Amino acid sequence: MVWVTLVWGACFVVIGWGLPDAPVLWFAALRALLAGVALVALGGVQHRPLPPDSRSWALIAVFGLVDVTAGLGAMFAGAAGAAKGTAAVLANAQPLLIVLPAWWFYRERPTRATTAALILGFAGLGLVASADGTSSGPWLSLGAAAAAAGGTLLARRLRHVDVLVASGWHLLLGGVVLAAWASATEGMPHIRWSPSFIAALAFLALAGTAATSVAWFTEARRARLDQLTAWTFLVPVVGLGLAAALLGERPTGRTLAGLGAVLVALWLTQRPRRTPAPPANPARRSAPDVAGNTAVPTARPAGPIRTVGDLRVQDVT
Repeated sequence: MVWVTLVWGACFVVIGWGLPDAPVLWFAALRALLAGVALVALGGVQHRPLPPDSRSWALIAVFGLVDVTAGLGAMFAGAAGAAKGTAAVLANAQPLLIVLPAWWFYRERPTRATTAALILGFAGLGLVASADGTSSGPWLSLGAAAAAAGGTLLARRLRHVDVLVASGWHLLLGGVVLAAWASATEGMPHIRWSPSFIAALAFLALAGTAATSVAWFTEARRARLDQLTAWTFLVPVVGLGLAAALLGERPTGRTLAGLGAVLVALWLTQRPRRTPAPPANPARRSAPDVAGNTAVPTARPAGPIRTVGDLRVQDVT
C-alpha cells in the first residue's frame, strides 16, 4: 500500500502535465483503455480463466461504469477544475465514504475511533473544499471518491473471478463508455502527441491504473475495508508535496488545517484495536456433599487462545 499511495499521489501532478495536450474526458478514456488492454493481454498470455457466467460479466460491467466511467471522469474533471493538491485530498475521501456501506453490506462494524475519524475527516474535507471557493473542481473530486468507494465495494462481489482479469475487463468496458461520453461532449479528440504527453499517459495507464488496480482489488478481497481505504489518506500528502515542489502550488492555511484533520482521522482509523483480555476461567460453584461438607472448588486449566476472524477465542471445554 505504500507504493500504491505514492503512485496515486504522483498521478495528480502527472494529470496536470498532460491536460494541456488533450481534452479532459478523452485523456481519462485513453488512460482506462490503455490500462485495460494491457491487463487483458497479460491475462491472455498467462491463460487466466475468464469470468464463468453472465452474472459475473454483468457485475464487471457495472464495476466499470462506477469505478472507471464515473470515477475516472470525475477525477480528471476535478483535477482540471481545482488545484492539484486540493484535488488529491478530495478525490481520496474514499475511507470516509466507505465506512457505513461496509457496515451495511459486509457487517464490518465501525469502532468508536472509526466513527470519530468519519466526523473529523468530513470536517477536514469541508475545509479543503471551501478553500477553493465556488468552483466545481472540489465537488467533482468528491464525486470521484464516492465512485471509487463504490468500485471497492463491488470488488468484494467478484472474489470468484481472477483479479487480473476482472481488473482488466472493468477498465476496458468502463473506458469504452467513457470514450463514448467524451465523444458526445468533447467531439473528436484533438490530441497533441508530444513526448511529455506520451510519457504522462504511459505512467498513468500502466503504473497509476493497471498495476495499482490489481494490487488494490487484491487487498479489497481480504482486508477490512475501513483499514484498507484509510491508506489513501496518504495520497494527498504526496499530492500536495509534489504540487508544491514541482508546480509551485502553495496550500492556504485553510487547506493545511483541513489536511491536518484528515491525517488525524487516518491515525484514529489505523490505531491498533484493543483486544480485551479473555476472562479467567471461573471456579465451579462448590456444593455440599452428602455429609454436609463443602467441596473445595477446583478450576480447570484454561485452553489455548486462538484467533477466529477478528475474535480471540479461549477453549475452556
